[in-house]
Amino acid sequence: MSLEPQAREKIYARVSELVKRKHFDPGMNGADWTALASARRDQVLQSSSDDEFETRMQELLNELKTSHTGFRHAKSANVPGRHAISATFMRFNLDGEQRWMFQDVHEGGPAHTAGLRPGDILLQVRNRDLRPPDPPIFPVGEDSQYAVQKPDGKRVTGNLQVPSPRSKKHPVIVPKSVICSQLPEGIGWLKVTMFPGAVGIDLAKALDNAFAHLRESTRLIVDLRGNTGGGIGGLRLMSYLTPGKMEVGYSLTRKRKEKGYAREDLTRFGRIPSHKSTLIWLALRYGFIDKSILVVTEGLGPQRFHGRAIILVNEHTASAGEMVAAFAEENQLARIVGTKTPGRLLSGSAFKAGFGYIVGLPVAAYLTWQGNLIEGRGIVPTIPVAQPPEQLLAGEDPQMQKALELARAL
Repeated sequence: MSLEPQAREKIYARVSELVKRKHFDPGMNGADWTALASARRDQVLQSSSDDEFETRMQELLNELKTSHTGFRHAKSANVPGRHAISATFMRFNLDGEQRWMFQDVHEGGPAHTAGLRPGDILLQVRNRDLRPPDPPIFPVGEDSQYAVQKPDGKRVTGNLQVPSPRSKKHPVIVPKSVICSQLPEGIGWLKVTMFPGAVGIDLAKALDNAFAHLRESTRLIVDLRGNTGGGIGGLRLMSYLTPGKMEVGYSLTRKRKEKGYAREDLTRFGRIPSHKSTLIWLALRYGFIDKSILVVTEGLGPQRFHGRAIILVNEHTASAGEMVAAFAEENQLARIVGTKTPGRLLSGSAFKAGFGYIVGLPVAAYLTWQGNLIEGRGIVPTIPVAQPPEQLLAGEDPQMQKALELARAL
């Protein structure tokens, strides 16, 4: 059923007001939200369909140029590939036409389960040709027929089974989040695909198990390529990179920023609980205070690989993944290898906009302990190594090869 004009007006007014009141800083990238909302109002409200209305609302919010900013209906099943099928993509020229090539395909995710791998070229989704700039979008809770061209040139069709997400507000399908392997020459390899869970209790346990497996490693490669971010579980990973307690960085709300603050006086968070029963205490401790929080490592003690760690990142390493890389780089705990990260490091929340619509907005910034803002800037690797699509097609991984070369020399 199509929205009535009065309903669209109410939604538009609600979103405009939410941005003014809830967004961390609507003008942080030079945007004048009041002017933008006024200039685009008639165009958005005169959309010919609900789909066009949603698209134009999203385009308007895009003008803020901030991460964690979006508009969609709660019942919308369409989700970007990195969240729906646990895969990322890069552009590739196939026979003179732009196509999407699978880049990061995380184990345990729908794409990996379907047999899709890096280097596969996406041709069709749900019997429709898909080419850039149209992004790879997949409905969650449904099956999607696909067609790909394999690296050997063979065309393969199949069916992607995408489960329903646990949360409608944050529709993310979680792959296997932690994978590890003991490589020759004392090199440990740890892959972290995301940091699921707001507090990260289960993730912390998975990391503990992985590091127990890698306890004899004298060198460590942490692969964060394609990591979509998540909650505070990344603190456990950062804590394994340094023996003692060390300030990581801090979140900063709009209210605290405008009021003024001293970073040392912010409420500290320095331990991921081991049991979910502790969540009640955490809710009481942090649930009713300003969300400006100082993050401190847990003090897990020395590791054999300390001083000999390498972190792999790429253009899809976002949010909490960037937090880990920034901490390691700032404190010279690891060498950063790969390509520049996207700079999507604000803390976001979802708000009801009326008539089933949800607007996502950043409500807090994140700064490193040295005061660096990662949002919009990203992290430039100390050792830049590209991943050309031609090499991905050939099954080569120059970033991993460079990491291994460096590890052997440490």
